[in-house]
Amino acid sequence: MEQIVFYILASMIVIFSVLTVTTRKILRAAVYLLTVLLATAGFFFLLNFNFLAAVQLTVYAGGIVVLIIFSIMLTSHVNERLEATGNRKKFFSFVAVLAGALICISTILDYGFKEKSDIEINTSMSKIGTDLLSYGDGGFVLPFEVISILLLAAMIGAIVLAKRETQN
Repeated sequence: MEQIVFYILASMIVIFSVLTVTTRKILRAAVYLLTVLLATAGFFFLLNFNFLAAVQLTVYAGGIVVLIIFSIMLTSHVNERLEATGNRKKFFSFVAVLAGALICISTILDYGFKEKSDIEINTSMSKIGTDLLSYGDGGFVLPFEVISILLLAAMIGAIVLAKRETQN
């Protein structure tokens, strides 16, 4: 049963990822991205990484996609169709995807995976919380702060560009 769920989630991620980057309607792209992020959370649940699945659902599927949809609605470009991609862009995109796939596959095949050890890792909520709030090695406060500033700058830039009057 787990293999069936795995293949369903994997096919959903592949199909909706392709739809996300190939659709010409921006709101549909955001909804397809939401589906990809939900299927990714499904992978985390399948692996019994419930905390990561919860973070995936709340931060990415819940927060980031809502932010993207809010930005689209705020700028009122819902019905706007993006330009069609030319054959040259499609060719170079295909070459880039093929190169990335080859690099990933060769890296995975060349990596020496070790057998699972019997050493238990502390995965308690207090340890995870301490690591998330830590500034030291393995801490995640600085990356979260940098990402929040980046998202704020992107939102301000998007609003300024969307509300700018056209100069004739």
